[in-house]
Amino acid sequence: MEERLAKMDNEEKTSCVSNSGGEGSLDRLLPSVSTGLSPRKRTTSQCKSEPPLLRTSKRTIYTAGRPPWYNEHGTQSKEAFVIGLCGGSASGKTTVARKIIEALDVPWVVLLSMDSFYKVLSQEQQILAASNDYNFDHPDAFDFDLLTHTLRKLKQGKSVKIPVYDFTTHGRQKEWKTVYGASVIIFEGIMAFADKELLQLLDMKIFVDTDSDIRLVRRLRRDITERGRDIEGVIKQYNKFVKPAFEQYIEPTMRLADIVVPRGGGNMVAIDLIVQHVHSQLEERKLRWDMAALASAHQAQPLPQTLSVLESTPQVRGMHTIIRNKETSRDEFIFYSKRLMRLLIERALSFLPSQVHIVQTPQGEDYEGRTFHGKRITGVSILRAGETMEPALRAVCKDVRIGKILIQTNQDTGEPELHYLRLPKDISEDHVILMDCTVSTGAAAMMAVRVLLDHDVQEDKILLVSLLMAEMGVHSVAYAFPQVKIITTAVDKKVNDLFHIIPGIGNFGDRYFGTDAPPDWSDEEMDEPSY
Repeated sequence: MEERLAKMDNEEKTSCVSNSGGEGSLDRLLPSVSTGLSPRKRTTSQCKSEPPLLRTSKRTIYTAGRPPWYNEHGTQSKEAFVIGLCGGSASGKTTVARKIIEALDVPWVVLLSMDSFYKVLSQEQQILAASNDYNFDHPDAFDFDLLTHTLRKLKQGKSVKIPVYDFTTHGRQKEWKTVYGASVIIFEGIMAFADKELLQLLDMKIFVDTDSDIRLVRRLRRDITERGRDIEGVIKQYNKFVKPAFEQYIEPTMRLADIVVPRGGGNMVAIDLIVQHVHSQLEERKLRWDMAALASAHQAQPLPQTLSVLESTPQVRGMHTIIRNKETSRDEFIFYSKRLMRLLIERALSFLPSQVHIVQTPQGEDYEGRTFHGKRITGVSILRAGETMEPALRAVCKDVRIGKILIQTNQDTGEPELHYLRLPKDISEDHVILMDCTVSTGAAAMMAVRVLLDHDVQEDKILLVSLLMAEMGVHSVAYAFPQVKIITTAVDKKVNDLFHIIPGIGNFGDRYFGTDAPPDWSDEEMDEPSY
């Protein structure tokens, strides 16, 4: 699985542009200045890696993640903890933010930059910006309505679209960035405290106070080396807009801060105090799914009407006998699993909407048939076991689009975590067949459904298909998402103390791929993102 993640990471990895220089003396920060004008370099406000990563000495932190737990209703029970970072231009806000993230050492963090929310300039404003005569350091330069809406959704754990701002053209790129909510959101910007509605969303307010000379030198270095601007233009803009704006709009907001950090990212004492407070807040907001309560919540209740179980014919019963038998060879396990998958997918397709369609036969006669009544069908597999169902779907749906979601269980906390997703564009208009091989508690399936809903897929257009499910998982998914259609070949009544399905099928991924899990790992920890 680590090799798979590394491959996905390498496919998506691009370099990030930092918004601030590092710590050090003025001499080291001073840029080398050439008398000739160099062509402008392209620099944008967002890192384009998917998912965005921040590597520390201890771990890889996913900076566009998702809160790992949802309650039995399928909703997030607590809001994210939002830290607001304010300070003058080039004061080291981004450096402080990254040091906080590293010291926090939590897996799910979003770093949101105010730079992404500059307003789109008119043609006249573009001309002013090209000659360094447009004031980018005034509150009116920012789209506070979009910013507040975006931060509120992130705090609620929902996905958002974030504009990607190009500093060379002073405009937004066509492609916007999709970001998910997380346990901690760090929002940084020069006007982070300038809007009353925005302030109400901040749980902790930090002001980065850095000497004005250092800020000027950092800005010179950044704008010349990263944004292709000349020294005269940078100094002109600083004296005309940046310095006055700091004195009028930014410095007065220092009184609103809970903590003031002198010297920026070099002040590790202040950063350690911040991290201690955030950790205490996260403990209070800790999200846990009470599995014992969930397991007993639906006991003695009839199975939901949204569930469809494949008819237990002698053929289906016989294939289950083979794949459940621990003595079955891997070749036979794969062969009969594929047969069951084909029947399962065919059954799922029967629930898609259809309409009357009349065709003419070779004999010249009309035939009243049916045809799919929808825009597209998309398959989404929950890696890794769900991926084994893709060939069966492709075999019956010509040119079907495939998406992937990777959810794994954290070995320390026992929580499922979203690590990767790749969904086709415009999936919101599709009927989606969500594929996983076994579903025990329903945690991974519920998270996957939530991801689809966040991408605006309609709940009644989602079909969850699984070879084997526990009653607990069926009830959990159906209770949280009553419009999702659930299709399986069999439902087992029990799960044991480790939440393995009883009598079950074992670790489907290990048996299918021929891999062996460590003896202290459950089938769901290794493979079943499919709880």
